[in-house]
Amino acid sequence: MAKGVGANGPAVGFVRGFAALLLSCALAGCEPALERFEGPTMGSRYSVQYVGVAGLPSRDALQGEVETILGQIDRDFSTYRGDSQVSRFNAAPAGTCQAMPDEVLELARAGAALSRESDGAFDLTLEPLLDLWGFGPQSRGERVPTPAEIDAVRQRVGHRHLRIEARALCKDVALQLDFNAIAAGYTVDRVAARLEALGVKNFLVEITGELKAQGHRPDGSPWRIGIEAPHADRREAQRRLALDGQGVSTSGDYRHYFERDGRRYSHTLDPATGAPIRHALASVTVVAPSALRADGLSTLLMVLGPRRGLAYAERQGIAALFVSHEGEGFVERASSAFDRLPVAGP
Repeated sequence: MAKGVGANGPAVGFVRGFAALLLSCALAGCEPALERFEGPTMGSRYSVQYVGVAGLPSRDALQGEVETILGQIDRDFSTYRGDSQVSRFNAAPAGTCQAMPDEVLELARAGAALSRESDGAFDLTLEPLLDLWGFGPQSRGERVPTPAEIDAVRQRVGHRHLRIEARALCKDVALQLDFNAIAAGYTVDRVAARLEALGVKNFLVEITGELKAQGHRPDGSPWRIGIEAPHADRREAQRRLALDGQGVSTSGDYRHYFERDGRRYSHTLDPATGAPIRHALASVTVVAPSALRADGLSTLLMVLGPRRGLAYAERQGIAALFVSHEGEGFVERASSAFDRLPVAGP
């Protein structure tokens, strides 16, 4: 389930080239204008596009505010730096508690809620298994472990071993956390909230492929988001949506994987088996008011697979698009809530 914060960058995401955010104004040089800044983060990139109007802080000031948030997220959640809050917790022995910032506790609660809702299909405690398979920050290369190795590692995996006491995280076993399945979406929400607090009303935030759109473009039209088709060798838009006030996340198996003896091993692990998912689902896109929620749900549904995932999305009213491998191509199925989303023009 790793994606987002990491040296290898996002496992999935939207193609920035298809987030078609073009300024269309009737008069040359008219205001308001579409402003943009971007930079590196989480082993990948971030970008912010917004409608510039009088009275807003300067672009440099806004970028500084955003990068302050990005820096804090890295210090709290990165599993690729030994001094982060999460890395220090992961290194602590079984039976210990560690005081944590509110942000870490908030995400731990969000992960636990998603785990309960899905009967364990979502799990933030999979880092030892990710390392075992070669997808984690402490891995020694991609490999297919033995059933005995998987069973041994699974003894220290599971939300039942994690609890929050006051302002501390506690673990009963030598558990290790990996927030990559929700950290990028959470960061998008944090950045969006800060922009709104600073007076920016119309913007699109993208961090390692997770998105949130608010308001409209300078010409009054909606932000148009292109959903990436699950091709490993090229990028193309599969669908285009018109969004306002919603977060978007895509999870998939089509870029972060390895092959052994003709079999494909996805980076998305099934907590029920401790092994990569084996169904035909290639990608899942979720649209939700919270980018954090969309981020977690896209991973959860990816684990459940095309049949159980679609049934879950229908029961919960989740707007989700499922794309499955079928023969030499793909077949897509959408939940009822996804079919009701507004479609953007080309």
